[in-house]
Amino acid sequence: MASITERDRNVIWHPYTPMKLWPEAIGIVSGSDEFLFDEQGKRYIDAISSWWVTLHGHAHPYIAQKISEQLTKLEHCIFAGFTHEPAVQLAERLLTILPGKPEKIFFSDNGSTAVEVAIKMALQYYNNKGQKRKRIVALEHAYHGDTFGAMSVSGRSIFTEAFDSFLFDVDFIPFPNEENKEHSIATLKKLLANGDVAAFIIEPLVQGTAGMCMYPPEVLDAYFRLCKEQHTLIIADEVMTGFGRTGTLFACDTVSAAPDIICLSKGLTGGTMPLGVTACTIDVFNAFYDDDRGKTLYHGHSFTANPIACTAALASLDLLEKDESTENRKRIAARHTEFASLIANHKNVVAIRQAGTILAIELNTSMPTSYNHNKRDFIYSFFIDRGILIRPLGNIIYVMPPYCTSDESLMLIYSCIQELLLTLDNQ
Repeated sequence: MASITERDRNVIWHPYTPMKLWPEAIGIVSGSDEFLFDEQGKRYIDAISSWWVTLHGHAHPYIAQKISEQLTKLEHCIFAGFTHEPAVQLAERLLTILPGKPEKIFFSDNGSTAVEVAIKMALQYYNNKGQKRKRIVALEHAYHGDTFGAMSVSGRSIFTEAFDSFLFDVDFIPFPNEENKEHSIATLKKLLANGDVAAFIIEPLVQGTAGMCMYPPEVLDAYFRLCKEQHTLIIADEVMTGFGRTGTLFACDTVSAAPDIICLSKGLTGGTMPLGVTACTIDVFNAFYDDDRGKTLYHGHSFTANPIACTAALASLDLLEKDESTENRKRIAARHTEFASLIANHKNVVAIRQAGTILAIELNTSMPTSYNHNKRDFIYSFFIDRGILIRPLGNIIYVMPPYCTSDESLMLIYSCIQELLLTLDNQ
């Protein structure tokens, strides 16, 4: 029989892939801990947690066991007018650990739909209350997903270019780098003063797809406080930053003001099953709690709160709350810091950014930073050839490994990054 890779070429259309330029996909047959294994037996260190989802490693036996047990009880049931234990238990557990005081959980399928639900909640919240607030404010270069609402609140880029004329208008404030953070805060304050902003949506502390751009908690807190003063809803997109990635359990744990709505996905199930969550305060929920059926949130998915996915999430939380997971996150963060100091003054390094287990390195290349940077494919292949999955954001490489990743694997990743820096001298 032909290989997975050969058969794939005939039938599959891959995400974020220029198919004519990049027709080959590596056929993966198994995974274990921080490793993926292809059909030729080659091993790859998954240095990016397979798009930021795999918290505890691949094919984790505890999660697999819990899923297997649930499969013999209930695989799925409609979630309108019905409920089940895994969903209730997961909601109860999330509400005890999420920042602020959310009291209700709305389930969906992934990060984009979790954001889509949040946008609908925010806009309909004011409509149900008879208030004319229809504008949304977001951060420059943001990325919140690929559905139309999520694209609308994302920065205009190559991801949205074909659809820009179809997206609704959003006000974007400047990214709060060291030079203009006060200007960014002042811009938000001015926009909120108009009294027509329904929601402010933000990736707290780290903008992922924009290039792992990071900003300090005090700026996030200033944004949130301004929104509270103007009674504007805050949507925290913790799809990427949640479940320990930035150091604290959630990025919003670093600030005193709390969001009204929180979006979760990616690491929610430990990377095992698709699942999205939108958590909200009781105030938001109460705007929909009415005898008037027109005030209902008419949104849902066929696989809403799938019992298997909820069970995977519960198992992932079990692992996340273990001391071993906490210590591993601290260990990885410490190793990142040590490595960052080692290469900080290298001539091919423009900037290094770190938040918890996320390490980003902006490379010094001839072209300005962009997603389709001319070095991107070379950098990707450089690491793949050495058995490491690092998917660069243009000329920005980042390491965001599963929490089980060993020091040995980290050292190999760091060694290959150093080799890349030397190779760039000859490019």
